[in-house]
Amino acid sequence: MLAIVNQGQVEPVLKRIAMATQALLRSTVRIEEPDWREPSLLPGWSRAHVASHVCRNADALRGVIAAARQGDPAPLYPSSAAKFNEIERGAERTGLELHVDLDTSAGELANLCERVEDWMVPVRLLGGEFPLSLVTIIRLHELMLHHLDLDVDFTWEDIDLVPARWMLEWMILLLRDEEGLPAIDIESDSGVSATLGTEGKRRTVAGPDAALWAWLTGRTAGDGVLAAEGITFPLAG
Repeated sequence: MLAIVNQGQVEPVLKRIAMATQALLRSTVRIEEPDWREPSLLPGWSRAHVASHVCRNADALRGVIAAARQGDPAPLYPSSAAKFNEIERGAERTGLELHVDLDTSAGELANLCERVEDWMVPVRLLGGEFPLSLVTIIRLHELMLHHLDLDVDFTWEDIDLVPARWMLEWMILLLRDEEGLPAIDIESDSGVSATLGTEGKRRTVAGPDAALWAWLTGRTAGDGVLAAEGITFPLAG
């Protein structure tokens, strides 16, 4: 699986991050000021909340990279409370301020990524120790996922096959040890396969990588996926 990215795989992921960033910015520049306060696809969050979260995610990943370059495997976020407070404060800004922050924070992260020499140094992420390179997949996933959440002009069908496969592999990695999941075998159109869950009668769920990813992240009820009827997943953050 690409979810644990090796040194030679980082550059292609970074290129996809740049493309996803530009696609997101093309969408946000067209959002009218009143529409920033409208609900996103995430319960309790406006579009402004979603944008604020994407900005602070870039900052958090930049912090992880900077710390790792100094030999300190720092956590992604200092605390859940600090993360929540930053998002809430950021969501109070104007649409223009949010758009500029999205652009600036993404650019600062990209600039720092260009200076990383060793992507295999260990960092603490998601309750475990992983190579620093994992931040590239995390960022790509955050950009795509929350572009969907803005509920503008972007759907899972707009995602190219290559990043779709990476993100599907990433979600499978995140879910593989989760308890209480329905018993399913994943079979994607590109050949990704996995066994998840133990609850209920096992069934095989198949479809395009992007459709399976959107379903596993809780963004759809199984649109474009075969045999997903009656199975929904919680919203991934």
